[in-house]
Amino acid sequence: MLRVIIADDHPIVLKGLKEILSEGLDDVLLDGTTTGYELINKVQNNQYDLVLLDISLPDINGMEVLKEIKKKKPKLPVLIVSMYPEEQYALRAMKAGAQGYLTKRSASDELVLAVRKILSGKRYVSPAFAEKMLYDFESNVEKLPHERLSDRELQVLCMIGGGKAVNQIAGELHVSANTVRTYRTRILEKIGVKGTSELIHYAITHRLAE
Repeated sequence: MLRVIIADDHPIVLKGLKEILSEGLDDVLLDGTTTGYELINKVQNNQYDLVLLDISLPDINGMEVLKEIKKKKPKLPVLIVSMYPEEQYALRAMKAGAQGYLTKRSASDELVLAVRKILSGKRYVSPAFAEKMLYDFESNVEKLPHERLSDRELQVLCMIGGGKAVNQIAGELHVSANTVRTYRTRILEKIGVKGTSELIHYAITHRLAE
């Protein structure tokens, strides 16, 4: 019996992913959760063969969840299934230990394909993104400014780009408003823009807004 757990804070998406996997895989037992901390707890106390993980969770960022899972169970494969385009998070996720990255725009048969490939011991990214990575490597393309941000800084940038205020971001990330302001200052310096309006424009232009 194959045991898979899915973490996504949208019940409809969670239900849809379960249906796709139950139809596409044989002899599979599916578990689900809508929060990152519950996922970490379930992974620690149960035996799973695969984790499907969203990046945007209500209590803790999915990248942080990924790192915690890899600390507790380094051999447990994790497939990121996110609304964010691959160029934003795929490489970061793979470096942090994920075995694959898939956007929610992907077709259902691609999800099943990705799961099968990962369960066979391989990694998965879309053919288009794999080609882009190869092109960037061969042509030595210079990194974009936001690619130098830390995972948390990138998360804050995405939230600012989505129009969220400092206090709202602080509440969602469970940190102080001053901490968010510190992140914002670092982001401005690393990206090389001035003020929130330019930051929002940068995020929208580079498809980083939540």
